[in-house]
Amino acid sequence: MNRRTMLKASGICMALPWMESFAGSSSPQTPKRFCSIYFPYGVSLPNQDSEFSHWNWFPQGEGKNFTFNKSLEPLNKFRDQVTVLGGLCHPKVKRIGGHDSGDTFLTGEEMSLKANGLKNSISLDQFMAHTHRLGSETRFSSLALSSDGGTGMPTRANTLSFSNTGQPIPSFNRPAIVFERLFGLSGESIDAQRKGLTRTGSHLDLLLDEAKSMHRKLAKTDQDKLDQYLTSVREIEQDVERSAQWLDVPRPKVNAEGLSLDADNETPEKLIYTMLDLIALAFQTDSTRFITYQLASMHGAISIANKFPSLLGFPKDAHGLAHGAGKGVGAENKGKWDLYQTKCFTYLLNRLSEMPEGNGSVLDNTCLLYGSSNSKTHNNTNYPLVLAGGKNMGYEHGQYLQFDNNTPLSNLFVTIQKQLGSKADSFADSNGEMKEVLAS
Repeated sequence: MNRRTMLKASGICMALPWMESFAGSSSPQTPKRFCSIYFPYGVSLPNQDSEFSHWNWFPQGEGKNFTFNKSLEPLNKFRDQVTVLGGLCHPKVKRIGGHDSGDTFLTGEEMSLKANGLKNSISLDQFMAHTHRLGSETRFSSLALSSDGGTGMPTRANTLSFSNTGQPIPSFNRPAIVFERLFGLSGESIDAQRKGLTRTGSHLDLLLDEAKSMHRKLAKTDQDKLDQYLTSVREIEQDVERSAQWLDVPRPKVNAEGLSLDADNETPEKLIYTMLDLIALAFQTDSTRFITYQLASMHGAISIANKFPSLLGFPKDAHGLAHGAGKGVGAENKGKWDLYQTKCFTYLLNRLSEMPEGNGSVLDNTCLLYGSSNSKTHNNTNYPLVLAGGKNMGYEHGQYLQFDNNTPLSNLFVTIQKQLGSKADSFADSNGEMKEVLAS
């Protein structure tokens, strides 16, 4: 009898996090998880002979003998649980616009122009969660978060997650909605939830029937566009069916005290830290094992999150800080924003490390990838990247690894997916694995 059956049979109205005592033949190991956190516009990279060289994002030294510069100093506490990676990128993305690369951070593919618009490919999180069904044992197979919300637009997406057809998966950016999705509405009955799902399913059935009738009357180009739309509808339909299957499993009960669920884009610090708290709670309660979080999109003109630095007292918005980061005080200003973002990431590492699980912590069972798809803004090479956590998944940290510019970031993706349990030997343009990040 598995954990969920035990809870249902005992009448306990609480879904517990994964527990070693409940591990049976159907769940013999602690959960393995993946989280990717992305920031746009690269980092501060002043020359080593500059008076501002201490704001260079990449560490000094290499291998085990390295020293964090100021931008990554908060990671000192987790030195033995992080690896800094330099020199990597997605080779196919080198030649596209610098502000177009956010969409490809987890896909590794240059978006191609098709008859029905720009076409991306599947993102790493969805490849693991859906294609290889590693997200099938939790209430939510995956969770896409961002500070801007929705899907955005091609080349300026507000999400890191893309489906198996390359369609952007809408991201959530309101803490209250994320909390409700994970842990439910207080007082809402199972019957009310079931009726709501039934209504949604009926509407989707009508929509699909009408679309099939319309399909025969359209020209080939319009049929392709409709097929793309219908793929998204079918994915929603699958989500509804999945939700219905989980209705009889009580949602986890968590204490919302201290969470700023009303945070929005006018209170960026509260918003970011609350989202990070929700990521930690989602993993602790085993509600999902795959999460992406985009701190801001590449669309400086309309991204609300682009204004976060200004709202927090920095001299410019995120885009402005990036364009002034080449030298002088601009490198320092951008470096200070890099430092702020590192503090946010370190906060999540700390939260996960404080959550006991199995023979360690939730952090020990979670692989986190933090970084950007630019080195400096408009430059799609030498991505600034931190790989963290996953001690119980075979990772060896406490190092700064530098690779040549011909090493695809997708090689790391192959290693990540294998450590999560996928048997795939390739991803995007990979040409091998990256065993340097694993314990020998």
